[in-house]
Amino acid sequence: MHAQRSTTPALHPVPRESTPSMVASRIREAIAQGEIAPGSQLGEVEYAARLGVSRGPLREGLQRLTQEGLLVAHRNRGLFVVEMTDARVRDLYLARAAIERAAGGRIHETCSADTSAALLAVVDEMAAAAAVRDVRAVSLADIHFHQVLVEHADSPHLSRIHATLLTETRMCIHLLEPTYAVDEARVGEHREIARSLGAGDPRHTDALIVQHMLDALQRLTGSTAGSLTDDSGGPQPS
Repeated sequence: MHAQRSTTPALHPVPRESTPSMVASRIREAIAQGEIAPGSQLGEVEYAARLGVSRGPLREGLQRLTQEGLLVAHRNRGLFVVEMTDARVRDLYLARAAIERAAGGRIHETCSADTSAALLAVVDEMAAAAAVRDVRAVSLADIHFHQVLVEHADSPHLSRIHATLLTETRMCIHLLEPTYAVDEARVGEHREIARSLGAGDPRHTDALIVQHMLDALQRLTGSTAGSLTDDSGGPQPS
């Protein structure tokens, strides 16, 4: 008896990205880059014209960003980009720490040596940018480092959540760029995390990730209070 052949050919047209998806992607990137500032209102007429789309797809794209938490609806006023208050930044880094600590633990179980090599390559890019005081390139390498870290955990759920968190992180970094340090200390934190993965010590990696998040909170808000720490002020136990 012959097996029934599939009626769907293996090679068939690849669906094009939908207009609402492209709208969401472009506005998300503009928010991350600071082109659309925190607290800005997004008027439908203006942004439909700027993006060359009708208001239907624009509304759907904006709704996606609202679900991601990048936009907030104020009754009778419209949609606004979220503002990066100290409380929001602390919550952001609490969530990032949870995701990246989970990713670190998973990587130690699977492909820590490969991940270490990939991350050290990103650190080399960061160090080269820091040597010439290129703040924007250092910031981009910083974001790329954390993307690579979570991607190597091979968890679609972690990666999807982390992508939204990194958009808000880019907002923070953009606001801080005029005074953001590009010295070896910033590069060194990332290098230590990368090396710890190669050393096969999951507890050390976990502690380094927590400390890295605390250092970022200190730079962004001037305090580490209220997030990631226990009552004694030290990192939470793993």
